[in-house]
Amino acid sequence: MYKALLFLVFSGFNMAAQAAQNGPTPPAADTARLRQHLRYLTSTEQPRNYQHPAVLDSVAAYLAQQLRTAGAYEVGGQPYAVRGQTYRNVLGSFGPATGPRLIIGAHYDVCGNQTGADDNGTGVAALLELARLLGQQAALLYRIDLVAYTLEEPPFFRTQQMGSYVHAAGLKAAGVPVQGMVALEMLGYFDDRRGTQHYPIGPLKFVYGSRGNYVTVAQKFGNGRFGRRFARHYRAHAHLPVKRFKAPAWLPGIDFSDHLNYWRFGYPAVLLTDTAFYRNQNYHQSTDTLGRLDMRRLGLAVDALLATVLAGKQQ
Repeated sequence: MYKALLFLVFSGFNMAAQAAQNGPTPPAADTARLRQHLRYLTSTEQPRNYQHPAVLDSVAAYLAQQLRTAGAYEVGGQPYAVRGQTYRNVLGSFGPATGPRLIIGAHYDVCGNQTGADDNGTGVAALLELARLLGQQAALLYRIDLVAYTLEEPPFFRTQQMGSYVHAAGLKAAGVPVQGMVALEMLGYFDDRRGTQHYPIGPLKFVYGSRGNYVTVAQKFGNGRFGRRFARHYRAHAHLPVKRFKAPAWLPGIDFSDHLNYWRFGYPAVLLTDTAFYRNQNYHQSTDTLGRLDMRRLGLAVDALLATVLAGKQQ
């Protein structure tokens, strides 16, 4: 009994010492808050697409308020005109006002008449929860800009009317130093069954597996060291499977989100995703609903993102 008690005491001491050596544990994502954001995003009176600018404006106002509540020291909109109508990105900044910055973004519009729970409600919910967690940090050694983009979806995809194009172009014109960009695109759909994960090239399943149970960090060849560092830290901190996917930019899916516009302006950028339509067959369908999502694993994806951002302070 005495030996057992000593073992427990010394084990606790060693664990405490190890924790002190590794630094304080970052706060964890709140799945209830993630669900709350998703409920809001998927229950707007009309779909949040370009045909309903009033709905997009109401969502933009919600996002701005959430960023202020989270503690962003600067929150603003980036309005621009398309076809005589005004659309807007929403931005919130954390950390020092000057110096190179990290951009983390997610688009809040949907394709067509659907609720867009995974595409891209999960990316936006993750962005807002990351904001709340960043707001709890005593200090950040570099600037982090969280950006919610409009008009990512068709008919504007790959055009200069995309919100991310407008944002990236603005950074370039102003000569803003950017250490990298992370696009959050569909992060909440998982399936542990065999055969649920698909790929643009069939044989890739023998490398990455056929179970849709992971998140991936995707980037193109020749995109600098940022993606490699980000993937390494993300994988080290994640409590769910993470796979790094590096491929030519022409491979279908590798540039299917807002990061492509940062590539256009020479900024390193990666895509963090559940692989979208290569796994989630509800992509761009009315069946892309909240009930099909995995809140626990979405929370784990956010936890790893926060830990990776904080690890970047040491680089």
